[in-house]
Amino acid sequence: MADMRCVVVTPETTVVDLQASFVALPLFDGEIGIAPSHSPMIGRIGHGEMRVKGQKGEQSYYLDGGFVQVSDNVVSVLTNRALTRERLDRAEAEALLEKANKMIPNNPEMMAIRDRLAAQARGQLRMLDKA
Repeated sequence: MADMRCVVVTPETTVVDLQASFVALPLFDGEIGIAPSHSPMIGRIGHGEMRVKGQKGEQSYYLDGGFVQVSDNVVSVLTNRALTRERLDRAEAEALLEKANKMIPNNPEMMAIRDRLAAQARGQLRMLDKA
């Protein structure tokens, strides 16, 4: 029985708002599973797949970084992008990874940009490979 709420919000819209029995999220340093009555927490989301088990089975979304808050059986996710597997493009992700690999950073800011692009591309490709 689903007894917690999962809400995913991007700058443009609310992508997900449903009852869930389990949510798995990609944190920047690993994955976390959240079940009903999970202790309150705040975490930094990485680039990868979020899985939500609800009344309609399991749904998957690619998350492009952001933050998660768990409190009172509500999982609130704030992210730049949340896309279903069908909306991901393998060729685009591979081109993004190639672009990141070709970058030659000459300062910490450029290094961070390169690392973020590579993480985005790898997260998308991992999700596409699971299909």
